[in-house]
Amino acid sequence: MNSSAPDLPITAVWPAGWQRPQWPVPSGVHAFCTSRDGGVSSAPHHSMNLGSHVGDQPEAVAANRRHLQQTLGVPSVFLSQVHGAEVVELSEQSIDGGCADGSWTQVRNLACTVMVADCLPILLCTTDGSRVAALHAGWRGLAGASSTTSERQPGVIESFLHAQAALGVAPVRWMVWLGPCIGPKAFEVGREVRDAFFPHGLPGQNAFVPHGSDKWLADLALLARQRLEAAGVTGIYGNDSSALWCTVGNPLRFFSHRRDRVSGRFAAGIWLA
Repeated sequence: MNSSAPDLPITAVWPAGWQRPQWPVPSGVHAFCTSRDGGVSSAPHHSMNLGSHVGDQPEAVAANRRHLQQTLGVPSVFLSQVHGAEVVELSEQSIDGGCADGSWTQVRNLACTVMVADCLPILLCTTDGSRVAALHAGWRGLAGASSTTSERQPGVIESFLHAQAALGVAPVRWMVWLGPCIGPKAFEVGREVRDAFFPHGLPGQNAFVPHGSDKWLADLALLARQRLEAAGVTGIYGNDSSALWCTVGNPLRFFSHRRDRVSGRFAAGIWLA
């Protein structure tokens, strides 16, 4: 999972806890996933917090983002994520702060980036290496539930793939890497979450294991796999729902909002070189 990628343009020391996703992407496609390692933020955001909205010192966040760019050798575009399904296209003129839960681009040397601290980062690239994307998937964005109501909408995966299909890029042309997220032994949810995914008892409820009275343990990564497979994506890599991928269960490596309540954010991203 952390083996070297000789053609990755690194201009600074790669922190030990960061991942270079291992998946069969075309030449010229590069991806990353940070950890808590390598930054300058103080507790409780120590140390590589990339979120500007979690109470950390702005100077520390700015320094951490500069360090990320220096390490990767390309800039990252950070979004204002709202647990929705909006995905925006990035251009050379794109700046931080766009209100969306995902981005895609055909522009080279510009990293589509999402921040997480229990939610699931989803990185995508086309099999011909012509475009890349990064999606932020909490349970609301994944299920298609509004952030303020339980009204059903297309989830972030479906919204993105439908929009790309309208541009001539079918789901089968995408490959996906799922990053670290809250694991299936830590994500206790109520009926409203289960019903957001399976309101009529549809197949796929193996992603929810009963856990006490009207509670379930949910497998967020499995739910994403099910959504991707149902949409027609066949190349899915990364998070297999095992303990090593769980943000809650690996406090030295990952930020976790559910575990710590006050937490930083790590990031995952992808770009074309």
